[in-house]
Amino acid sequence: MTIQIIFWLSAFAIFYAYAGYPLLLLLISFFIEPPIAKSDITPSVSLVISAYNEEHVLPKKIENALALDYPRDLLEIAVISDGSTDKTNEIIQNFAEQSGNILPCISRHHKGKTACLNDFVPQLKGEIIIFSDANAFYDKDLIRRIVRPFADPHIGLVTGSTTYVASLENKSTSGTGLYSGLEKLTKILETRTGSCVGADGAVFAIRKSLFDPLKPDDINDLVIPFQVISKGYRGILEPSVFCTEERAGQTEEFHRQIRITARTLRAIFRYRQLLSPFRYPMFSFKLFSHKLMKFLVPLFLVALFITNITLAFESGAFYKMVLVLQCLFYVCALIGLFGRAKKKEAMLLEACHALLTVNAAYAVGWFKYLTGETYTAWKPQR
Repeated sequence: MTIQIIFWLSAFAIFYAYAGYPLLLLLISFFIEPPIAKSDITPSVSLVISAYNEEHVLPKKIENALALDYPRDLLEIAVISDGSTDKTNEIIQNFAEQSGNILPCISRHHKGKTACLNDFVPQLKGEIIIFSDANAFYDKDLIRRIVRPFADPHIGLVTGSTTYVASLENKSTSGTGLYSGLEKLTKILETRTGSCVGADGAVFAIRKSLFDPLKPDDINDLVIPFQVISKGYRGILEPSVFCTEERAGQTEEFHRQIRITARTLRAIFRYRQLLSPFRYPMFSFKLFSHKLMKFLVPLFLVALFITNITLAFESGAFYKMVLVLQCLFYVCALIGLFGRAKKKEAMLLEACHALLTVNAAYAVGWFKYLTGETYTAWKPQR
């Protein structure tokens, strides 16, 4: 009986983390849906591009930023170099000499993205700060779309989403893209019921007045939203705002997910007051469901498989069938390692592989967090 309870609790927890929670949000949204007063406003904007040894992609990114459709006198483009050792600094200086909109923000030492934001963001002039990465490319109307919700005085943060493609020329997505699509859907439902959890580090904006210095090991696209929520403002996802990135290789993406997991766990427990249902009733529920439950899925997967093996020998045909399905999932995940997104039959394999890879990264991320690894410095996973 105890084994059956563990089996069903594990199965429910996995279902809840990926499907049950979004369905529950959808139900809640029929009863709670605070409005957002959007308007075509043009506040002064500072676009922050963070870079470390990005000589290969940075010129295209700066050209992309200069092509954005927004009044030149209201747009400041701050390009931060975190102690780069390649030609990144030279590229920034050359563009700054050619355009009055480019503000070079060059750190002599490689001290981490968050530490650089602490140094340079207070110096910026924009009422709205947009955070971006060197490999994230924007549509020309993105700034106009991302500032519209700030017409509502209750909105403190607006995030977009990232579409991961094989290359900027080949727009095909993959299992990773399907996973990011699920994340976007969850954030849309969270927005419909108040605030979403976290932001997309490649494309999110805040009111400059809400920016506070961060700890060097803070993950900025989660801690900044935490700060905004704790000050009584809403953080929302604007579905029309998105950027495009070339997806990293499988090994690089795996290590990126490990780093994100460890830093996210550190942020959650550092700002654990946000988990209090008495102080933040709705947001604490979202933070627990969206982040902690998902990070615990590796544990539930292991428990589900082990209990299923025992029940398959002791109980009826149902548990044997479930065990076969579990084995098929893991086989598909391994085959998906060699799949190709252009083949329809490979999309399912890649999705299985992406799900398994993400959860393996979660497990390693827990280990890194518990052993105290902080990931203060950074390098692009490309």
